[in-house]
Amino acid sequence: MDMQLNGKTAVVTGASKGIGLATVAALAGEGMRVVAAARTATPELKETGAIIVPMDLSTADGPGRLIEAALDELGDIDLLVNNVGGGDGGGVGGFLAFDDQQWQGTFELNLFAAVRATRAALPSLLRRRGSIVNISSNGARIPHAGPVVYTTAKAALTAFGKALAEEFGPQGVRVNTVSPGPVRTAMWEDPSGYGAELAKAMGMERHELVAALPGATGMVTGRLVEPAEVAALITHLASPHAASITGADHIIDGGAIKTA
Repeated sequence: MDMQLNGKTAVVTGASKGIGLATVAALAGEGMRVVAAARTATPELKETGAIIVPMDLSTADGPGRLIEAALDELGDIDLLVNNVGGGDGGGVGGFLAFDDQQWQGTFELNLFAAVRATRAALPSLLRRRGSIVNISSNGARIPHAGPVVYTTAKAALTAFGKALAEEFGPQGVRVNTVSPGPVRTAMWEDPSGYGAELAKAMGMERHELVAALPGATGMVTGRLVEPAEVAALITHLASPHAASITGADHIIDGGAIKTA
């Protein structure tokens, strides 16, 4: 199916790997001109042909500088994908294991980066009657399923998207949220990542944890979500084929969440 995105423009944050990298590749494959923001320009990201803007989006001025650079490169922006985030750097303990600094850092990356990038991009998106896709997590609906600082920040991001959709929908900007379950990314597969840390805390090997994860989380598909699957959903939401879809939270978690 032709997504009717050829020649349009996009900004994708957190683009160096995982969902972000897959999204850049998918959008570029549809003929979009993509600015990809990442702290590190990986060889895989360079291969997509995207315009890479190295940027730390956890800083107060990083998102604004990114959008300024994107406008210089692209002109107006048709799509903003707020993908940057992370929940694998703060440990695996419960509520009392996290101090103010960890709460602040997690919210800076998972919520405020999106808030600041959206604020900077909205004038352009309004001119183009564009769209925004925020990448949250199914943990926003089952907050006990991950580090409390991460799932709480993602719940705030999901609410942020719904508020934006209500305010700016009448002005032509669609806003949707994509909430994946466990995705086959470095978070779970890196020997020094969150998955390895969690496995150690549980007295397991990392590969044992990853193998058991779909069953333990109720994923009826029996496997982790692939980044390309999430990217395909984002691409659809960005396209004119989804012109009446806005204010929605799209779960892609292999059936882990059982409620409507």
